Amino acid sequence: MFMVQVLSSRVLLRPRDPQASRDFYGNALGLAVYREFGTGQERGTVYFLGGGFLELSGKSNRADDPPTGNIRLWMQVDDCEAAHRELAGQGVEVLRPPLREPWGLIEMWIADPDGHRIVLTEVPADHPLRYRP
Repeated sequence: MFMVQVLSSRVLLRPRDPQASRDFYGNALGLAVYREFGTGQERGTVYFLGGGFLELSGKSNRADDPPTGNIRLWMQVDDCEAAHRELAGQGVEVLRPPLREPWGLIEMWIADPDGHRIVLTEVPADHPLRYRP
């Protein structure tokens, strides 16, 4: 049986306003740049995203692109409360402040300039994902 071997992966977003998205992901969230390609306003920027990558390339023509309602990004952070203070202070749209979920993770929700929903998750020290008796 043939199996596809995935060597690398990334999430690709085609933002309405590429510069606003670069400002959001590069400045507000502080993601490090992996590589850039092309020139001008619609140049591509690929950011490190923990164990993966996030690529902003091209520009969306909303009529041609599917709705973004089903896209969610999940990013683990060390401290959701600190992230909340920092991002809210920068004017980032906070959809929901940090809350401890019934499954034990602390999660907050934000949105990028195109309305893509992003969950920032903190794994508390006593959570089974981290704690091993």
